[in-house]
Amino acid sequence: MAAGVFALLADATRLHLMWLLAREESDVTALAEAVGAARPAVSQHLAKLRLGGLVESRKEGRRVVYSLPDGHLKRLVVEAISHADHQVSGEPWHD
Repeated sequence: MAAGVFALLADATRLHLMWLLAREESDVTALAEAVGAARPAVSQHLAKLRLGGLVESRKEGRRVVYSLPDGHLKRLVVEAISHADHQVSGEPWHD
């Protein structure tokens, strides 16, 4: 199960989408604009994440809104991005 989660997060676009969703729920149009990708491509990435259980979706009228299903995934993504940021910026590591 954990290997499947990491496999899905290994794609840069999917990781970016997860990071955005860790901050707030959003729809495909806003996510596509934020990652600078075509809406159909973002929809395909979100479908993979949904099938893998990493995101949830709900309808609000004609919009489909995506969110993270639990705090574990949010913390995982935030920590992974923070780790990478420390490597790039040279900031000291936390205990």
